[in-house]
Amino acid sequence: MEIFIAVLFFAFSTTITPGPNNVMIMSSAVNYGIRASMPHFLGICLGFPLMVLLVGFGFGVVFERFPNLHQLIKVIGVIYLLWLAWHIASAEPKAIKKGDKKPFNFWQAALFQWVNAKAWMMASGAVAAYTTVNGNPVTEVLAITSAFLLMAFPCVGTWLLFGSLLRKFLANSVFQRIFNVTMGLILVASIIPVLQDLWTFYFMPNG
Repeated sequence: MEIFIAVLFFAFSTTITPGPNNVMIMSSAVNYGIRASMPHFLGICLGFPLMVLLVGFGFGVVFERFPNLHQLIKVIGVIYLLWLAWHIASAEPKAIKKGDKKPFNFWQAALFQWVNAKAWMMASGAVAAYTTVNGNPVTEVLAITSAFLLMAFPCVGTWLLFGSLLRKFLANSVFQRIFNVTMGLILVASIIPVLQDLWTFYFMPNG
């Protein structure tokens, strides 16, 4: 029980802080509203715990044996995030009313977790920190997954609601455009540590 509470605190602190998921769901709420963003929201809240479950049950071992594969996924993730940053920054004000762009659907948001560097750090970090040698691995992984599932809805939901509130204050198309560009830049900034890691891996392997 004590470990589960500790995992809850870990899940809360890592899920509530800014990252690609939260920046994107807030931007979605601003541009499309809560109702249209619900599939994106559910994709995050259910997709990430599923990722934790799979990593906990040994999927991460594949990347330990084939580190180049993990780095390749990071490269794909960086390229995808840069595209998403451009997508957010270039979004037209009130895009949903024009119907020319759509928010993430459930599967897009769920699959996005596998190219999200922060999601990988959270999942692998939790499994490494809160599983024990003498414990029951199935029970422990299920407990960790449950903690993230419980924390996902209120934490990601906070960013969704915040975006909805901002939507009311960004009726002016100029302000909304500034917001979109700012969110795009923040999303780019969030991948700087990943870029540094990739640079070290590929260009400074002995450094």
